[in-house]
Amino acid sequence: MKKEIEAFCCWSGGKESALSFYRAEGSGIHITYLINMISEDGRYSRSHGVDSELLRSQGDSIGVPVLQYRTTWESYEVEFKRAISKVKEKRICVGVFGDIDLEEHRDWIERVCKEMEVQPFLPLWKRKREDLLIEFVEEGFKAILITVDSRFLGEQWLGRKIDKEFISDLMKMKKVDLCGENGEYHSFVYDGPIFKKPVEFRVGEKRFRDNHWFLDLKCSKSF
Repeated sequence: MKKEIEAFCCWSGGKESALSFYRAEGSGIHITYLINMISEDGRYSRSHGVDSELLRSQGDSIGVPVLQYRTTWESYEVEFKRAISKVKEKRICVGVFGDIDLEEHRDWIERVCKEMEVQPFLPLWKRKREDLLIEFVEEGFKAILITVDSRFLGEQWLGRKIDKEFISDLMKMKKVDLCGENGEYHSFVYDGPIFKKPVEFRVGEKRFRDNHWFLDLKCSKSF
């Protein structure tokens, strides 16, 4: 019997992370850890600004532990390598990433993985945006928008669910990347085929800062 490949998944809590996890599992790769980089104070994810407790709840709902490492942008690579070192202790030598086509970031991933002697796997690489969003919706994932860049999308987009209507509306906006790869929006995934149960959360206040709208989400158990 062929031995199952175990891997970690670089985790932001958003749609690309979830879809890359799903595709990796479908390719025979078993995700055993989620690696998530968080702010220095430990409150929010470094990439999307998601509440760190809520990210751990995602892991609980999926059934995979989340390893969180505090970092600044300056120390990001050092701490990310520390996280990889930790999972390598469990003989994990494959990393799953949700990048689509940003060559500069892929170059960084490949360099870091080479230095850490792990194999990167990018199951979404060079896939059409529309196809990825349609797959995400049709496979049963559920997500909402938690951040929008007001230079591209208005406040009314905040909190919208990613569904077929969302895709249709977004496709009418010619200057917006369908997957938000230029930072137009970020999402939070709370249910889908990789989840054993939905993530329970409460919707908090809307905030506006630095041209961006943010939607505060908190774990239900925090209230």
